[in-house]
Amino acid sequence: DGRSGAGKSTVAAALADLLQATVIPTDDFYAAEIPDDGWEARAAAARARDAIDWRRMRRSALDPLLAGQPAVWHPFDFAAGPRRDGTYRMSPQTVRREPAPVVILDGAYSARPELDDVIDVSVLIDIPTDMRLARLAAREEPEFLAAWHERWDAAEDYYFAQVRPRSAFDLVVTG
Repeated sequence: DGRSGAGKSTVAAALADLLQATVIPTDDFYAAEIPDDGWEARAAAARARDAIDWRRMRRSALDPLLAGQPAVWHPFDFAAGPRRDGTYRMSPQTVRREPAPVVILDGAYSARPELDDVIDVSVLIDIPTDMRLARLAAREEPEFLAAWHERWDAAEDYYFAQVRPRSAFDLVVTG
């Protein structure tokens, strides 16, 4: 878990190679059915609560993998952009992950309390804000990034202060 631009995916990929683990990107389970105006109407707490469809993630990915079965799901389609109603699409392509001894949840909101029963070790990737912002600026267009910060910074602030503060993680990786 960690804020946007913290390096979560980089760490998850390195751990997956080292541990022969399978990775579940929580971004694949973004709550695409919520339209843009629905996000704007939500307070930070509700955005943090609703951003990831953890029920679908659990049903489509976690439960099958933990039962030793392959997991298959349609990921959120970042490239498609919003529909006319402000909702977003899932990709027509599926993602498939094979069972492995270790399953890594990669993404913001991945250590949410609703998943405590399936999380053995919670890890927070926590780097200085200026480094995170520089990483985000290097990979995103300025207009998109401004809208991102406006919508999600307060949600991340709430999540990491109220839902999963630093002290709630088993391990904190800094750098």
